[in-house]
Amino acid sequence: MIFLLPYNPGGHAAYQDSFVSDFLKFYPNPFVLSKDTWDYIVQFWYLDLSLTDTIMQECYSVFGPEPRLPSCMLRSYLLALKLKVTSITQWCRMLRETPLYAILSGFSFGDTPGVGTFYDFFSRIWKGDSNHLSPNDRFPKCKVPKGKKTGEKTPCDSNSVASKLLPLLQRWNIKPEHPFFLIFQLYRQQFLSKSIADGLIDVKHLALAGDGTPLRTAAQQRSKRLCNCKKKECSSCHCKRHDTQPDCNWGWDSHRNCYFFGYHLYMYVASDSHNDLPVFPLLERASRHDMLSFLHSFFTMNAYLKEYRITKLLLDSAQDAYPVYEYCRNHEMIPFIDLNPGNTGHFKYKNDITIDKDGVPICPLGLRMHKDGHELAKYRAKYRCPLANRKRGCFCEHPCSDAKYGRTVHIYQSDNPRLFNVPPRDSKEWKMEYKKRTSVERSNKREKEDYKLEDGRHRSTKMWYCRLYGILMLQHLDAWETPSIKEFPQSLLSCPT
Repeated sequence: MIFLLPYNPGGHAAYQDSFVSDFLKFYPNPFVLSKDTWDYIVQFWYLDLSLTDTIMQECYSVFGPEPRLPSCMLRSYLLALKLKVTSITQWCRMLRETPLYAILSGFSFGDTPGVGTFYDFFSRIWKGDSNHLSPNDRFPKCKVPKGKKTGEKTPCDSNSVASKLLPLLQRWNIKPEHPFFLIFQLYRQQFLSKSIADGLIDVKHLALAGDGTPLRTAAQQRSKRLCNCKKKECSSCHCKRHDTQPDCNWGWDSHRNCYFFGYHLYMYVASDSHNDLPVFPLLERASRHDMLSFLHSFFTMNAYLKEYRITKLLLDSAQDAYPVYEYCRNHEMIPFIDLNPGNTGHFKYKNDITIDKDGVPICPLGLRMHKDGHELAKYRAKYRCPLANRKRGCFCEHPCSDAKYGRTVHIYQSDNPRLFNVPPRDSKEWKMEYKKRTSVERSNKREKEDYKLEDGRHRSTKMWYCRLYGILMLQHLDAWETPSIKEFPQSLLSCPT
């Protein structure tokens, strides 16, 4: 019996040798190529994807024709994303017409895969019987309510949602059995792990920035009636319909101030990395609020990345809820969450001391007290009289304390974990750390604008996850150090053919 599983005994070195011989055959003078072309040639020359062949051994049968190497298929798809090609049909035509794209993918020019081979590869890395997560036959739902003012998100009681859902997710042991599990393994073992090994991400003290962004997949919802209500002159029935994208629905885009049909992409980024490197994504329904997407994606990420130790969590005001702060405190994470302006105000704290909207005590005269340090061990911050200093003491005309140094107030995080942060919100340390939350917004910008994530012509969750993880792989690839482009062509010419 002949075993026809994908087998590459030479590994990445064999790919480099075949590329050199074929490249110099079609391009005897490589210096005529542009600098942009050499940019991705150098990147893919050093990109070792030989582990793909080992990981995907179980996805192939020992019977049938000899398959294409999975490493070459993945490399070719990443090259298509790098060149911003949105159609697999168009990419297959480019492989047949351009020798550079074929040999850089790992194929021989004139012997490149067809459209069906690529889609067969996508089906192999998607561990699910269906291309979707939900059944196609679903009841129609109304659009989510939009914000009352321009720029406002979908109305949601974040505190109530978090208090009900967070304890449930803590008890529910989520298992890493999602259909994108194999795609995630390819991404994690060959890209995320290398970035960690190169010191770009510190998983022992991981600072995570999370944010959701709309992912528009179509201009309108495509569904087909399964009932005869229209013949009965009932055009607004609520019977089941056959949806081509059952995992997508209508959501409200507060930034563009319009409705959109698609997903709600929630992304986690290592905020301490200089390259805004992504860590974990999850596609949620477009109608979901940021709080719902955050809770579901966060516990799903913990199931896939159990060994990562998260020490800081940077979120926007949509996740401003008491249960989130309590969870962070119980799991030794420092929350850096912006306050929701709709849930702030002055309230009485101790005797005649009130608290400002950002957690700073206000003295009886109505002045904001000065921060005088914080104690991480006791989870408290110290504030002193605003009209006092160490040299003159208290020089207030109406002192509220007999102490020479003036009135002091200790703010304990346990009294109000939402307002009383350690470090305090008015400190430079908190502000400098929270500025890093923009890393997730820059990462989303790279995915949606630089790599044209929304331009994918797909109608299945399987293909959207393949495209999404392929773009994440390229983001890590762009962050890795590669040799100088000026020196690489000369070294290529010196290689034995």
